[in-house]
Amino acid sequence: MTRTLRIAMNGITGRMGYRQHLVRSILPIRDQGGVTLEDGTLVQVEPVLVGRNEARLREIAGEHGIEHFSTDTDGCMTADDIDIYFDAQATSRRFTALSTAIGAGKHIFTEKPTAETLEQAIELARLAKQAGIIDGVVHDKLYLPGLVKLRRLIDEGFFGRILSMRGEFGYWVWEGTDVPAQRPSWNYRAEDGGGMTTDMYPHWNYVIEGLLGQVKTVYSQTVTHIPERIDENGAPYKATADDAAYGIFQVTSPEGDDVLVQINSSWDVRVHRGELVEFQIDGTLGSAVAGLRSCVTQARKDTPTPTWNPDLPDPNDYMSQWVDGTDTDMENGFKLQWEEFIRDVAAGRKHRYDLLSGARGVQLAELGLCSSKEGRRLAVPEIVL
Repeated sequence: MTRTLRIAMNGITGRMGYRQHLVRSILPIRDQGGVTLEDGTLVQVEPVLVGRNEARLREIAGEHGIEHFSTDTDGCMTADDIDIYFDAQATSRRFTALSTAIGAGKHIFTEKPTAETLEQAIELARLAKQAGIIDGVVHDKLYLPGLVKLRRLIDEGFFGRILSMRGEFGYWVWEGTDVPAQRPSWNYRAEDGGGMTTDMYPHWNYVIEGLLGQVKTVYSQTVTHIPERIDENGAPYKATADDAAYGIFQVTSPEGDDVLVQINSSWDVRVHRGELVEFQIDGTLGSAVAGLRSCVTQARKDTPTPTWNPDLPDPNDYMSQWVDGTDTDMENGFKLQWEEFIRDVAAGRKHRYDLLSGARGVQLAELGLCSSKEGRRLAVPEIVL
């Protein structure tokens, strides 16, 4: 038995929407014949491309054998034959679009941040709950090999009592002077929704929640290291948004233990690590360092006993003392979450990463900016719908 879910995909002409969600997720799912449910039922997907650029939509549809596309966003979201609405637009347009789709009874899968403000993000979660639809927010990093391995190690008790996690994210984004910038200029203008904190703290919230537990307090220091950049037209502009954020988060684990998390995020750093983002978890019985794909471990029994002596060369080759536990056989993380969400929609069950989870990500970003402005640690209140 086979059924088909029609998915209105908005914002698919953007980099993330096109590459990760259409080309690497929905089209492979379509081409493999769909998603198989627990009872053997096959659920096929049919994308309907939605956006403002008709020429680009037509080009993408023709290239990938997609039959339907439209510039009538509201019409697609309210059409009876649309089952799921997906949003990868700019954040400034997301609240209105998601509200409309929820009001039309469509299931929701969306990129993050889910809204520009916490108030709007909470309202979306309330609307979804009242409508009884299945709502999901992209939490792609939790589906990637490195973080899947970390989660597995936690479940197996490898770390013992977890003490801390450190994260390093970022790379050098060119100013646009002698070398063209590799990120769009709006990323560095607060008035256009840009900023490192707004961009990355929603990610860090679900990573922390998915691995360790809920964030209870946040202390963050944000900064604009490079105050002026060059835009896509070669004109200089003032960078009004933070391009780096240094955060400390107090987390309570499901077992009731306090875990301290420190994450540095910067677009003004040169990479000296295996991947653009890495997380290190340290526990009483062992430690692990994971990127999005790699993961190495060091158990308590293999931990060296260094002696601090700055007057002599250190005889330890620390990097060689870790065991490679990388599993590279996993599929694309976006595709894996899409498949899980499709199964949840078909079964009529709650998706584990919903709009309430998305709201907590927006909340952490707002609190991070507020913490930096006020120069103090802030409690993270529980969101109750």
